[in-house]
Amino acid sequence: MSKQNTFSTESENYSQEEGMAALAAAMSDASRMKILCALMDGRAWTATELSAVANIAASTTSSHLSRLVKANLVTCLSQGRHRYFRLYSSSIASLLENMMGVTFQASNPSRSKVPEELLKARTCYDHLAGEIAVKLYDSLVTNGWIENDGSDLTLQGKEKLLQLGIKLDAKTKRKKCCPCLDWSERKFHVGGFLGASLLNFFESHHWIEKVPGYREVIITPKGHQGLHRHFLIDI
Repeated sequence: MSKQNTFSTESENYSQEEGMAALAAAMSDASRMKILCALMDGRAWTATELSAVANIAASTTSSHLSRLVKANLVTCLSQGRHRYFRLYSSSIASLLENMMGVTFQASNPSRSKVPEELLKARTCYDHLAGEIAVKLYDSLVTNGWIENDGSDLTLQGKEKLLQLGIKLDAKTKRKKCCPCLDWSERKFHVGGFLGASLLNFFESHHWIEKVPGYREVIITPKGHQGLHRHFLIDI
């Protein structure tokens, strides 16, 4: 390799490392992390709502949001005179989920502070996470509805899910189906477009109820029946 090519490669690596350091710096504040974790419920929040959840002043929240938007961790949506904030992409949600897994495993005190309901079922941005979600993933693999590595649906899986009424026509660059490591269970739950479609189906058919302002998800009696009947999951 010529000196010029070596220099070019080193420059590219250096820029990438600089970008990684900048991203880490944007996240290296407890209040900003509270904001990011609140946005993991998949909703768009106002600055006032995020100020309350982070327990900081409105002016401070505005400064933190500006930093997060600049780092492409959060995006701002304008609707009339109102402004809403949400995570920039599902990739950012996956990054946060992985970070939660690292801190959850490394710290016993953090483990004891996690509510049991949150460990049972919660949202991971736009798909379901927690013990129930892991059981669902295992069921899909065991019954041959998704590939063993969780990378795609099988023909049988497509048939069964379409019969159930779950949307599978993914007109998106996003992965149709992928395994997402669950930070509390340390096993996989379903991510990608299929994960989002399943969560949407569960919510629209009243199998689950989201707790406003939190990531916690409640499985309804109808959901218990549906999960058992269609996915052989006992809760």
